[in-house]
Amino acid sequence: MSISIITSGGERMAQSSTVVQGDAQDIVDCDLAHEIEFLAVKAAANGTRRANQMLAPLGLKVRHYAVLSLACSSISPSQRMLADFLDLDPSQVVALVDELESRGLVRRVVDKKDRRTKVIRGTSRGEELCEKAAALTREAEEISLGPLSEAQREALRQILRSLVFGASEA
Repeated sequence: MSISIITSGGERMAQSSTVVQGDAQDIVDCDLAHEIEFLAVKAAANGTRRANQMLAPLGLKVRHYAVLSLACSSISPSQRMLADFLDLDPSQVVALVDELESRGLVRRVVDKKDRRTKVIRGTSRGEELCEKAAALTREAEEISLGPLSEAQREALRQILRSLVFGASEA
């Protein structure tokens, strides 16, 4: 079954909703389909795919948005910090920053605390695009988490923060 969703930009986006019938029910009942890690990866992949579709008109993907969002925050991350936080290879971060920099969205600036390090900062153009991208990713999240109540969403957020950052940071 497929339904259409109209984004805030007025674009129609197809969202497939799987209806399991007949023999296909067996796969949903298999052991793998009950493993938390598998389900988490599937949910993340679905959310990433949806967010990438919604960010496409801005010329961004989720990874670009993640770098841009952190660059536009008060954190002023180095490329190493970005690689560590986003679990990306440093060479991937360099490529993402290079691309964003070539579009005039971020710039590399010497870190005031350590002149050997450069931090990534969003430009005013980058900040404007980041705001638009943030709205689209929130919209994608709303669609992805549609089946959950607000209380379930908050519980999921806290559980994921505990898993990712440790119980004390949740």
